Amino acid sequence: MSRIVKGGLIQCANPVNDADAPVRTIKEAAFKKHLPMIEDAGNRGVQILCLQEIFSGPYFCPSQDARWCDVAEPVPGPTVESLCPIASKHSMVMIVPVYEREQAGVYYNTAAIIDADGRYLGKYRKNHIPHTSGFWEKFFFKPGNLGYPVFETAYARVGIYICYDRHFPEGARLLGLNGAEIV
Repeated sequence: MSRIVKGGLIQCANPVNDADAPVRTIKEAAFKKHLPMIEDAGNRGVQILCLQEIFSGPYFCPSQDARWCDVAEPVPGPTVESLCPIASKHSMVMIVPVYEREQAGVYYNTAAIIDADGRYLGKYRKNHIPHTSGFWEKFFFKPGNLGYPVFETAYARVGIYICYDRHFPEGARLLGLNGAEIV
């Protein structure tokens, strides 16, 4: 028997275009810009909502500016914890990509999973990190070390890929073999 799940995606431009602005200001503005869109998705009955890669800031990897490390946070951490009540309010699963700081000098491009009841289920760390002109991601991120977890959510078993991972089909295959219904 097939099931229908109402999915939603949010991707938007950074509201602060001043390259000299403090990184915390940029992060806070991006987060605040997403909140009404997240609420709108919930009000429209979205069951699984996915935000863009490192949604609370610009894609900073064209630079090699270490100041961006200041916006990294633990996962779960303040961003995930602030979205858990919204997920619960709307009975909405959320995929929340953030810049994760595991410890000093150890950073990941991570997506947290929040279930429809507001519980943090776990995280996926981007496995494949590009390092070519304009994509200096290895300056900022370590390759993921959690494999390809599948999360049992209220609506489906969900696996995650982040951006460049899509070039490597082995991960999607592993997610499928591990029972993912939605990637």
